[in-house]
Amino acid sequence: MRLALKHQILLAPATVLLLMTLLLGFLQYTYWDLSVKRQQALNLKTSFIALAEAEMAAKGMLARAAHSKALTALDAQSLEQMNDLYVHLESAVTRAIAVIPPSPAEQQELRQTVTELNPNHGYDSDSVIAALTRLRPVLESLALATQKKREQLRDLHNQDMEELVARTAFVSIIVLGTAILLGVFLSLTLARRILRRIQLLSAGAARIAEGDLVPVAAPRRSADELDDLGSSINRMTEQLIRVVGTEKLLEGAEDERRRIAMDIHDQTLADLSSVLRGLQDMRRNETCLPEGNSGTKPCQVSAALLEEEMLRAMANLREVMDDLHPQTLDILGLGAALQSHIDRHLGGAGMPDCELYISPEVERHPLPRLTQVTLYRIAIEAIHNVCKHAHASRFEVLLAIRGSELVLSVEDNGNGFSAVSSMSSSGRGLNNIRERARAIGATVLWGASRFTSGTRFELILPLHLRAVAEE
Repeated sequence: MRLALKHQILLAPATVLLLMTLLLGFLQYTYWDLSVKRQQALNLKTSFIALAEAEMAAKGMLARAAHSKALTALDAQSLEQMNDLYVHLESAVTRAIAVIPPSPAEQQELRQTVTELNPNHGYDSDSVIAALTRLRPVLESLALATQKKREQLRDLHNQDMEELVARTAFVSIIVLGTAILLGVFLSLTLARRILRRIQLLSAGAARIAEGDLVPVAAPRRSADELDDLGSSINRMTEQLIRVVGTEKLLEGAEDERRRIAMDIHDQTLADLSSVLRGLQDMRRNETCLPEGNSGTKPCQVSAALLEEEMLRAMANLREVMDDLHPQTLDILGLGAALQSHIDRHLGGAGMPDCELYISPEVERHPLPRLTQVTLYRIAIEAIHNVCKHAHASRFEVLLAIRGSELVLSVEDNGNGFSAVSSMSSSGRGLNNIRERARAIGATVLWGASRFTSGTRFELILPLHLRAVAEE
């Protein structure tokens, strides 16, 4: 299961908060149960007070009924008092029944008896006395039962309070202790795991930066952002290994070209020079002439021809050496090497006009030897592409530093071309340019020329990246 890194970090506090929430829920439930019991006690109290009021009203009505029976008549004032007492009795009984309903039989008896005591339905002392005689024992019985329930509930409430305090304290201690321990455990475990993985990635990146190109082990599956980072570092290391391998290969090729050029100079040219000296000696020696022969000396003619051919061979060998590794590049730098190549190869009839601009900053910037050789090869390839394929009458070569980047551009007014279609064809010129640029960390692109027609080739090399790589 993929669990994001931020969720792993929040797992420990989220667990503690969850346990605390459960504890609060338990406390809320416990106090809710206590509130229910407290409300029951309040209802019993209300019912008990109502029954006491009903009992007092019943006593008053019984006294009034007995008094009116003795007088054999009930005056208006006594009737009004009797009506007030009945109102109190009915209200008290109604409240008592509403708060704590008795059994259905007792309810029916109470309501029927109270209805019989209503003075508005007619007043009869004997009927009132008889009804109150039946009502009072019921009220007393309900009052006693209510009082007994109140006492039981009071005892139970006190007992519940003690149990509640003990249970609440025990559960709170257990939950808090568990939350703290679990939070500390999860925090230490996850933090140690995340820190260990970060240290491994950091150590691997440090080794790569120091030149030990050993890929960081890629995770089998991506579980979080750190695994994604490890996979990215692994892929970057593999690409860096390929780039460094290409760079080493190109550097080895340039070293080999340098060695071949030195061998040709030290051996082949030395041998040819020796032959040349021998031929020159033969030309000066007249003893090779046949006797009695006059006129042009055949040995001298042959020697002259051989000398001419030998000079041409030496010139060709020097061109080969210069193509293998231009000495001008080592001695005078990149700009002079490009200028020399253009002067030697593009100065003839039928060649397009060329304008070369080398920024003074380029001459002062200390480019590595491999970078200079690669830029030289790329520039020569781009120039030859213009001469062979563009059918241009003019092109411009620019080598300058723009901010923290070195820019090499070759721009012509030819017929233009599509870089994609050209690279997909059989020719490898553009592919070679891309590979050489990739080896030194540069990017290349082709686009429309600023002339009315033609193509613009541009290479961009970040100088700060090259500086870091050389360090």
